[in-house]
Amino acid sequence: MPETNAMDQFRLDNRVALVTGGSKGLGKSMALGLAQAGAATVICSRHVDECGVVAEEIAAETGQQSVGMAADVTQEGDVDRLFGAAQAAFGRLDILINSAGINIRHLVEDFPADDFRHVIDINLTGTWLCCRAAGRIMKPQGRGSVINMGSALSAVGLVERTAYCSSKAGILGLTRTLALEWAPSGVRCNAICPGPFLTEINQPLLKEPEKLQAVVEQTALSRLAELHEIRGAAIFLASDASSYMTGAALFLDGGWTAQ
Repeated sequence: MPETNAMDQFRLDNRVALVTGGSKGLGKSMALGLAQAGAATVICSRHVDECGVVAEEIAAETGQQSVGMAADVTQEGDVDRLFGAAQAAFGRLDILINSAGINIRHLVEDFPADDFRHVIDINLTGTWLCCRAAGRIMKPQGRGSVINMGSALSAVGLVERTAYCSSKAGILGLTRTLALEWAPSGVRCNAICPGPFLTEINQPLLKEPEKLQAVVEQTALSRLAELHEIRGAAIFLASDASSYMTGAALFLDGGWTAQ
């Protein structure tokens, strides 16, 4: 790649990003960050009204085009329609962030099998379906950046989270394999592995102060992360600033996995 000004490498002008789980939490924060860096965005969630409202907010705040599109990432037909609509609307797709995800907590003896499958379906199978759809668009383009959402729990375990930890460990295997498959075409695939952010998925911890404190104490920084702290990592992996990075996992976990 030609050498450019260091700060210009982080710009996303004239690029199109699709963010699943983009109507709330980390997905919404990352979508806003990509738009602030110049990208047009497609905000996806299961509810068209929610993603439409967020798209309007991002467009108003950044001046970048943003549209909401509803899809259930566990449904193959929904995913294929979503990516077809995004390509039809913008003519290309440069960035995908797979941020749709859930967490269900039970001790393994009490864990309903249907709940386990539900977590795997959304967190891992849904990511796989979206990656497959993105690859079909990005490979012919000869470029693209896919960012999968792992977790600090991709690398370490935590009680009551057999489904979540299993799904997020799987994300790293998926990410590394796709990086190898796509490298000849110029498409990159990396993962962000967040630690404890106060997202909707972690809201139940607020009702259990002892469990919340136990999670916070796992981090070296001894605090929860704020939502905006995910944006720099997303922009980095989406942009040319990370042009030589693929198959990597970027841990944004306050030092959890350093211990």
